[in-house]
Amino acid sequence: MKKIIPLVAVILIFAACKKENNSIKSLSVTDKSSTEALINDIDGVAATPTIKIGTQKWMTLNLNVTRYRNGDKIPQVKNAAAWAALTTGAWCYYNNDPSNAATYGKLYNWYAVNDPRGLAPVGFHVPSDAEWTTLSTFLGGSGGALKSTGTIESGTGLWYAPNTDATNSSGFTGLPGSFRANDATFGYIIGYVGFWWSSTERYSSSGDSWYWSLSSSASSFNRFYDFKNDGFSVRCLKD
Repeated sequence: MKKIIPLVAVILIFAACKKENNSIKSLSVTDKSSTEALINDIDGVAATPTIKIGTQKWMTLNLNVTRYRNGDKIPQVKNAAAWAALTTGAWCYYNNDPSNAATYGKLYNWYAVNDPRGLAPVGFHVPSDAEWTTLSTFLGGSGGALKSTGTIESGTGLWYAPNTDATNSSGFTGLPGSFRANDATFGYIIGYVGFWWSSTERYSSSGDSWYWSLSSSASSFNRFYDFKNDGFSVRCLKD
């Protein structure tokens, strides 16, 4: 079955172009701490800095691991039919292209997010919907404060124009890693949207879960729900 909700969500995101909340301009140096000590993920692949935003400490890169916290391997699934049928954890590269991982991380289904072996490195976790809401509320709903700056067209960034209101004033450095749909097709080419899982189901035992999104054409930070076998980026929060 073709994916419907994310495409609707993207349309809504693109239509949500509105001025950034003025509260972002009030963020002080004490609200945005300098980059802290580096932390190694389970694979030792990359050192990931963190940034303090309000009372929370976020990784500033998308997750890029191939093993759970206990060391068990997370399967990489390239095949479309196999991905669409998944009810257990898996990851993929966007467009099955390994060159995307260094910048954008990997795409994980929600089953990997929810696996009791732990997707996030020690000392971190995948944020709940409530914790994403805390971030959004602190920033006044501003997506611009979360997006990395510049545009692909100008050679100054990773987002396609217009990258509306992008300031990255929070230091979160949101990247447009796109997504893999529940039918295993890949979404908009990298550069237009970024989707991040929450750890929260929409309701108990539902077939979908909450995620948050940024768009090149919107200044807002948006919340939607979608199928658990979608492939989205993951950003970790300090315990």
